[in-house]
Amino acid sequence: MLYLLDANVLITAHTLYYPVDSVPEFWSWLAHQGAAGKLKIPIENFEEVKDGGTDDEKDLLFAWISDKDVRDAIVFDAQSDPATVADVISRGYAPDLTEDELLTLGRDPFLISYALASPKDRCVVTTEVSKPKRVRQNRHIPDVCNTLGVLWCDTFKMTKALGFKTGWKP
Repeated sequence: MLYLLDANVLITAHTLYYPVDSVPEFWSWLAHQGAAGKLKIPIENFEEVKDGGTDDEKDLLFAWISDKDVRDAIVFDAQSDPATVADVISRGYAPDLTEDELLTLGRDPFLISYALASPKDRCVVTTEVSKPKRVRQNRHIPDVCNTLGVLWCDTFKMTKALGFKTGWKP
């Protein structure tokens, strides 16, 4: 299984429970899992990380994710398929979104499209929670994934599945 990370996974982990400077084991583990091909972050979502958190938090997190070895380990080496992204938008959100609505989607359709390309082998990881009553551009990642038959989980399910422990060593 390849876990595909939403930007909010890294931003929230750093901001709320695994700060880069307090729990460096988590961040080393992420890079190790990325190098092993078990998790990746699409380039579109990688680019979102620089926009998250306060300036101090961005500096620490962005410094970590910008490290060449880390970047090489975790950034997904794939190109998005425009037809698959369009399919995610049309079937997952709505076929007739306005330009303003499209702008509010951010990079989520790209993330989901990478998983949709191989739905039995890829799982979207997000901190978003299901809100099934939301419609159009307001739909959350879990609900779009459910509509499209794409696997998804939260950070803690991923870390449990991949065996994260603070005392891990490669």
